[in-house]
Amino acid sequence: MFGTITEKFQSLFASLSGTKKLSEENIAQAVREVRLALLDADVHYGVVSQFVKRVKERALGVEVLKALKPSEHFIEIVHQELVSLMGSEPPLLHLSRTPAVIVLCGLQGSGKTTQCAKLAHYFQGNEQKKRVLVAACDLQRPAAIDQLKTLCAAISVPVFSLGGQSDPLLVATEALERAKKEAFDILIVDTAGRLHADEALMAELKEIKRALNPQEVFFVASAATGQDAVKTAQEFDQKIGISGSILTMLDGSARAGAALSISQVTKKPLFFEGVGEKIGDLQPFNPRSMADRILGMGDVINLVRKAKEQMDEEEEKKLEKKLKNATFTYQDYLQQMKMVKKMGSFKSLFKMLPGASKFSELEHSDQEFGKMEAMILSMTPEERSERVDLIFPRRWRVAKGSGTSVDDVNRMVKGFKNLKQMMKQMNKGKFNKEKLLWR
Repeated sequence: MFGTITEKFQSLFASLSGTKKLSEENIAQAVREVRLALLDADVHYGVVSQFVKRVKERALGVEVLKALKPSEHFIEIVHQELVSLMGSEPPLLHLSRTPAVIVLCGLQGSGKTTQCAKLAHYFQGNEQKKRVLVAACDLQRPAAIDQLKTLCAAISVPVFSLGGQSDPLLVATEALERAKKEAFDILIVDTAGRLHADEALMAELKEIKRALNPQEVFFVASAATGQDAVKTAQEFDQKIGISGSILTMLDGSARAGAALSISQVTKKPLFFEGVGEKIGDLQPFNPRSMADRILGMGDVINLVRKAKEQMDEEEEKKLEKKLKNATFTYQDYLQQMKMVKKMGSFKSLFKMLPGASKFSELEHSDQEFGKMEAMILSMTPEERSERVDLIFPRRWRVAKGSGTSVDDVNRMVKGFKNLKQMMKQMNKGKFNKEKLLWR
């Protein structure tokens, strides 16, 4: 996700791996590399300065634990400071009132309308199960209302609009009345894109906020715009007062500047992040998850969250036990295929595993994932449960039965064995206590 900055951090950590002792000299060099990596990722200069200062002070001032190598100690400091920089804990939404009102604002083209539908989908989903009404108050952009209705119809969320109306304040207030009358849990308000310098449109937004008294006002920004997004969020906050931000297009941005800077600069939390184009590609922001991804350490937090949405507690415990003991079989893998497909593409999910980059042969496309399913379905029950070895004649039969080649079967078997080996190594302690560094 964060190609450039992740590569630089990985390179820095690799260069430290042979270091026997942290000294003032090699710490100074490492800190310089951290500074350059963050600046290149378009992180706010002031944020970078404070961050590297804290990292250097901690690296010089704390004795290295005997359980950790010096390089691991430095990595852990960087990880902890990244988490602290982004707020330490996931922010809490304030949605106690019924209906709770959420207003989305931002520049034109930042994706507010799409985020309204994504938010609605999130709140009515498995964990939240809220009744959501969306108000179409973007009366500036042609077809904005139609776009919102189309997106929300796909997830069975009603949209309130007034045909021919040009006053967004009237639409907003009547939407609130309907939400109260019909006992909706949440009202999400889409507003027109505007520049902070446009006094008339900013005054209009202030009036909407005054009339609705929303519990949350989210500034929607694109991660692709880097520090421009951070600066604009700060200006919107000064003009109308936002409660936090939603950062979109994180999946398409090789830089992490806005994600690292926006909370520090605005002093308001980052609540959600957009990680794809699908309606379900919106997830709650988690500082630890973000730090893991920036440093190339997978995203176990969101992987577990996605899995929990697709399996019950009993299934979860069984899978957890098999993963912990590295005793899962092809049959287990097959049973999880359906669940995994619901969670997203296999390649995107695989990247969430710690150390996944070490096993490039497992980075299958969704088409190859389908081939794997066909190969496992072509196995006998004994083969799926690994009660017999997949010797060549068996692999040839599996390949013929699944319409694949023996080379395809060989790759699948090799990848599966590597995955099991990776899980064994994790459980034997070859990850450090925070699972921060694969070695």
